[in-house]
Amino acid sequence: MSHHSPRTLQRHCDVCIVGGSAAGLAAALQLGRQRRSVIVVDAGEPRNAPSAHLHGYLGRDGRAPAELSAAGRDEVRSYGVEVLAGSVSQVTRTDAGDFRAELAGGHAIIARRVLAATGLADELPDIDGLAGHWGRDVIHCPFCHGYEFRDQRIVQIITHPMGLHTAGLFRQLTARLAIVLHDPEDVDQAELAALRAGGVTIVQGRVIRIGTGAGGRIAAVELAGQESIDADVVAVSPRFRVRAEPFTSLGLRPAAHPSGLGDFLETDAAGETAVPGLYAAGNATDPSQQALQAAADGSRVAAMISFSLARDDIRAATRPSANQSDWDHRYEGEQMWSGNPNGTLVSEVTSLPPGRALDVGAGEGGDALWLAGQGWKVTASDISQRALDRVSAEAARQGLPIECQRADANDPGPFERAAFDLVSAQYAAIPRTPDRRGVRNLLDAVAPGGTLLIVSHDLEPMRPVLAGRAAGAPEHSRPFDPDAYLRVDDFADALASSPAWDIELHNKRPRPAGAASSHHVNDIVLRARRHAA
Repeated sequence: MSHHSPRTLQRHCDVCIVGGSAAGLAAALQLGRQRRSVIVVDAGEPRNAPSAHLHGYLGRDGRAPAELSAAGRDEVRSYGVEVLAGSVSQVTRTDAGDFRAELAGGHAIIARRVLAATGLADELPDIDGLAGHWGRDVIHCPFCHGYEFRDQRIVQIITHPMGLHTAGLFRQLTARLAIVLHDPEDVDQAELAALRAGGVTIVQGRVIRIGTGAGGRIAAVELAGQESIDADVVAVSPRFRVRAEPFTSLGLRPAAHPSGLGDFLETDAAGETAVPGLYAAGNATDPSQQALQAAADGSRVAAMISFSLARDDIRAATRPSANQSDWDHRYEGEQMWSGNPNGTLVSEVTSLPPGRALDVGAGEGGDALWLAGQGWKVTASDISQRALDRVSAEAARQGLPIECQRADANDPGPFERAAFDLVSAQYAAIPRTPDRRGVRNLLDAVAPGGTLLIVSHDLEPMRPVLAGRAAGAPEHSRPFDPDAYLRVDDFADALASSPAWDIELHNKRPRPAGAASSHHVNDIVLRARRHAA
């Protein structure tokens, strides 16, 4: 896969998921397993980011939120789902009725369905010192973090009548619970009386500051009039705001939550909003959801999206390839590449005697045309018919005999088995699958005594750029996720465990200048030979 793309790109997929936390990633996993093309755009602002650990997630209790997210990204990428670091500025309708998600930086995603998994932003009371402890010793959920503060001095600050609804839960966690009625208007007096009778200290007063002690941890809650209450942890009920800004251009409007503490996105039983084709999941639709419930909701709504897409495809009598549309659209404009062969191919193949060659991910045919000009009998294969049409036209113009084969490298047996003296994949964008089917298909196509040549970019120096974290770089979204595609290492691992192959080289080197491109990056090169017998 090349990263020498135009400045801005328009990608195409079945589903664009906005938000890459528990709900978004769980939805992506469900959809990826349905062989849907999915692009997740993640701004990296999860609601639980301030927390060191998440709790109540069966099988993952006590893990860091970032650790769970990283594991989720790895899982969805194993199904070819792309996770892009960046943000969506707005979502609109195309003339064809699809959605267009505009990414920061100018790229765009055209999708048949969109899932809003953007979550909530918490808005804390304006109390000096409170925000600095949020997610550590200022908490809001007795289920998420209460156990870790059991038997300690918990001071619950009530800023809204709904704040009292968790008081009984905190009382169960500690006998040293104090409640401060920071804003006592409309507080249920009968509930207060029951809490007092249960041994809970009730104080009325305005909180002006959160006091700290040794190690910077909370030591007291200070009230107007110099009174203070000793504390180890503070509990509050923040207001919340659903992150719905990208969808207002579609006419979507958040609804007031019944608690009076914020807003949320209303959906039907299938998770669809009032905007047809726009779905929502996670705590954007239910602020009470913890990570486990948000993941379950994302998975459920993704199943409903899968049914919706399947119904459309049945009515249209189509069974679209997951990625063909994306690549066909990419090749519908002007020529994308230079037309020159990749320099590493030239340097590695020149010494080989010509025979039958399979060029996987041929694109516009620079490599296939060069091979044919060197006397190879070439089959140029690509998922995009539009790309192959360009190869055919240029081959005819040059009088070169090239066979073009539209094929998905992840289909069952897409290539003639054991038939090619050279199988070459130069920066080929082959989506990952858990069983690495694409690897097996390319290996199976190599004839006894034949050569496999796999070349890709060295991604490590590019990681900060791909993640949108390059020093001094403007904030903008990236159009590709290379980790959702097969790597050279995937092929090397398969070959290392097979007695039928010899790995002749597997190294990193500067990409040859001149023939391929003036954009100099390192290549990762793998060349292997299949035993003749």
